[in-house]
Order: sequence, then C-alpha cells, then structure tokens
Amino acid sequence: MTAEQLAEPLYEAPATAAPDGGRPYAAALLSRLGPDVPGYQDRLGRALADAERLLRACTRDASDHRVRALTGHLAATGGKRMRPLLVLLAAEFGDPGGEGVARAAVVAELVHLASLYHDDVVDRAATRHGAPTANALWGNRMAARGGNWLLARAARLSADLVPEALALNARTANRIVAGQLRELTGPEPGEDALAHYFRVTAGKTAALLAMSLGVGAWQSRASREVADSLVEYGEQLGLAFQIADDLLDLLSPEASSGKEQGRDLLVGVPSLPVLLAREGTDACDAELRELLAAGPAAGAGWHRRALDLFAVSRATGRAETLMHQRLARARAALSALPPLPARRTLDALCDFVALRTG
Repeated sequence: MTAEQLAEPLYEAPATAAPDGGRPYAAALLSRLGPDVPGYQDRLGRALADAERLLRACTRDASDHRVRALTGHLAATGGKRMRPLLVLLAAEFGDPGGEGVARAAVVAELVHLASLYHDDVVDRAATRHGAPTANALWGNRMAARGGNWLLARAARLSADLVPEALALNARTANRIVAGQLRELTGPEPGEDALAHYFRVTAGKTAALLAMSLGVGAWQSRASREVADSLVEYGEQLGLAFQIADDLLDLLSPEASSGKEQGRDLLVGVPSLPVLLAREGTDACDAELRELLAAGPAAGAGWHRRALDLFAVSRATGRAETLMHQRLARARAALSALPPLPARRTLDALCDFVALRTG
C-alpha cells in the first residue's frame, strides 16, 4: 500500500445504515489496511457486520421509544467503528471466532459512544459526523443521561466476558472518568501544562483504544504476552490518535472531518498545538497567543485568523513530531507479536493515523 493510497479519503457512512448492518467506513478501512490473505478480510468483514447488528440492538432496546431515539442516535449517524475493529484485530491473535468476541467489540463501542455524548455536552458541540448531536436535539440533561444509559448497557453486556476482559473494562471506565474530570479541573497549581495534556489524553483516548485491543486479546484466549503488547500498542496509538485529532481540528474543514473546523479553539479546549504555541518564541506564535488570550474580544475574524496562523505555525510541526514519536513506540510494541496478517494491519494503521494530517 503506497502513501498516496493510504491518504486517499475514505467513504464515511451516511446517517442511514446499510441494509445488512455493516458500516462502509470500517469495511473500507480494513480493505485498505489489511493484507490480501485468503479468508482474512472476509472473516473480519463478517465479524464487523455481526458486531454492528448487535450494537444497533443494544442501543435501541429501551422500552420507551423516546429513550430509544436518544440512545440510538449516535450509533445511527455513523462513525468509524475503530474500536470494534481493534477488538476484532486483537482477537486474530487468539481464537477470532471464540465466544463473546463480538460482544467485546460492542462493549468497546458502547463505552466510546457514551464518552461522545458526554464530550459533546461539555464542548457544547452542535454537530458530529455531519449530523446534530444529542445535546443539540434533546438538551444537555437528556444527552448526559443518554451517555449514562450507554455506559450502563456496556456494563451489563460486559458481565459475560472472561474475567481478565471484564477487569480491564472496569479499570478503563475509571480511567475515562478520571481523564474527563482532570480535563475539566485543569492542571494543578505548578503542574506542567503538557504533562497535564498527556494525562488527560491517556485517560480519555488512549485508555479506550488500549482496552479495545486488550479485551479482544483476552476474550479470544490469546496469551498474556500478546495481550500486554497489544495494550501497550493501543496506549501509544491512542496518544498519537488524539494528537492527530487536535491537528485535524485546526487544519481540516468540516466537509472533510465531519466536525466544525477549529471547534476546540471556540470552546477553549487546550489542544496540543495550542499549548505548544503558548510556549513558542516566533512572531507567529506571539500573535497566536494574543488571539487566544483575547478570543472573541479580538474581533469578528479572530477565529479565522487563528486557523490561518496554525496552518503555518511551528507549534503545528512540533505536534506532528510528537505524534510520530508515539507512533514509533506503537510499532515497537508490535514487534513482540506473531507475524500474522493482523499485525500487518495494525502496523499500517500507524501510517493511516499519520497520514490523516498530511
């Protein structure tokens, strides 16, 4: 797979689900990243479709039709289904057809969807995947409770997982909540802002990717050594993934990303490029610091000007360097895994994350 092929835009699913419950984005991603090994992609494609059908059933099994509309909203509007795919890739190192693997994939996505409901409330986001957010449609109180409902559904579904996967799921739920709280409270007095950023990211993003790989390994009865390597890969990939998202927020128009460009700037989220710009010493960063400090008081065009400056700022390049460092650590974790097709897919995923911002 060439860099040009990896960088080509993927088709992202519209709000209406495919008739068989499959999601075009996850299938296209797998097709692009996975080696052409007989049976490999077909097996994973079927598993993704099975997980999607179970996910739809789980998000819409409330007795009240109004609650079903709320809890099924984000699942129905699309998404990459990255976490279920990671669960299924990890299961390739054990028994991919083992009992509960599809259930583990759905647990990972339910926790992810719940976190999105909560994030959209905190960020006051109006759209996601090009569709209105739950808080835009039902208000913050209902959206927050919809996220809680999804977490409860994930807990109920995970009760039948193997003990190691269940324990990892529980620890991850704790890490995610701690990361969200740490983000809201901000750095402690004297705490380095970059260190705080990475602690928040470890809890909010990396923890869930690591969990997805870990529960897939444990549920498929892979070895402890394999599970540990996959969890470490997920931690590093997750950190890189968040940095890539930070960069996309600043550099990618809404038509490409499905999210309003520069939304983090508007709501004051201290993304990595913002933190690095605050430490910068050149004229570009100096102007950025003034704009970010003043916000809307800087004038009607402050947001567009800030986005233009980030496009050429050294802070953006420094963030990209840190992203590549994390991807290198993720690849190092893969070196301990058996040379299966899934390992090649996970390695290619590192390239894909890097090229999202290219």
